[in-house]
Amino acid sequence: MSNDNQKNHLKAYGIVYFGLEAGLKSKWLLNYDGGAFLIENNKIIENECKIRGVSYQVISDAKAQIILQEISAPSSNQDAVTLEKAPKIAVYSPKDKMPWDDAVTMVLTYAEIPFDVIYDKDVLEDKLLIYEWLHLHHEDFTGQYGRFYGSFRTAPWYIEGKQRAEKLATELGYSKVSQEKLSVAKKIRDYVVGGGFMFAMCSATDSFDIALSAEGVDIAEAMFDGDASEPNYQSKINFNKTFAFKNFDLIRNPTTYEFSTIDMTRKRKIPKTSDYFSLVEFSAKWDPVPTMLTQNHTVLVKGFMGQTTSFDRNTVKSNVLVLGENKVNREARYIHGTKGKGMFTFYGGHDPEDYTHRVGDPKTELDLHPTSPGYRLILNNVLFPAAKKKKQKT
Repeated sequence: MSNDNQKNHLKAYGIVYFGLEAGLKSKWLLNYDGGAFLIENNKIIENECKIRGVSYQVISDAKAQIILQEISAPSSNQDAVTLEKAPKIAVYSPKDKMPWDDAVTMVLTYAEIPFDVIYDKDVLEDKLLIYEWLHLHHEDFTGQYGRFYGSFRTAPWYIEGKQRAEKLATELGYSKVSQEKLSVAKKIRDYVVGGGFMFAMCSATDSFDIALSAEGVDIAEAMFDGDASEPNYQSKINFNKTFAFKNFDLIRNPTTYEFSTIDMTRKRKIPKTSDYFSLVEFSAKWDPVPTMLTQNHTVLVKGFMGQTTSFDRNTVKSNVLVLGENKVNREARYIHGTKGKGMFTFYGGHDPEDYTHRVGDPKTELDLHPTSPGYRLILNNVLFPAAKKKKQKT
């Protein structure tokens, strides 16, 4: 899985998932050859690698043992993690969304990793419980329709989306979309606390935490929910209810395309040519989870924008691990934490290979980016629930 040895990093994850589904023994070799995978030899796997264009090597049992001995040496920052079973995956997304509207949906499809699409009704009916891993679509859990009001309130897609959301909320027994979305956010919170793995990108990251922090507080203006927001609502925000963020201020102006001061998009002064973030190195033997989540063939990853591009370090809770950061701009791009028995990862930005993805932009063709480091971070999250659990030290 190094830069030199692998032609298609993204589809390689699909091969590992395929092997796990077939019951083959697999190990993730952390920090070895770019985070390589060691899979039990089988002609079916070899054929799949050839069909999907994934680079592989067949090695002897003796060679495998030598590699594992090297990795186990106390002086090496490497580890071999056993992968037990393919996790059952759910993508939270409206059924009418196109696949290219969401980077995770695109990369799962490209890597040939199966997933189910679920939405609000499924979540409220506790169907999350059958899944090990959940991805949150580019979403607004605050009931403010993505804060697109300022630029797109007359656009047919905005008007139709608002009508669909209001109709769904009514059908589910809620008088406001914000109330219905809060109930969904709380169900997802309970799923994580009970032991689930949650991965979110772009606006699903901060809007999720904002919705939880504003439980019982009306933060939406009249154009969103039909009545005015509460006076002094900022003072009523409860940061104890959030997963990752603290001490943020909400943006009051409804025409501003921004939820709060968590996001760094409007504060950034980084030209595209120098917009990179670095992955943090962890101890593979002592901290396998963050090490798995940062496996890559490069430590520098190209930055990319989104409604929520990155997170102001001043708003990230101290018990949350920063996995990727731009130190110059004091922004976290990729963070991870635990909540109850479960875990969550938040990844800023919309599409790792489309720097300024905008409404109506064409689909990203992943055939043109088979070794994308930014997309590879998403697939690390898909696979790590398969790992045999080891107590985390950090």
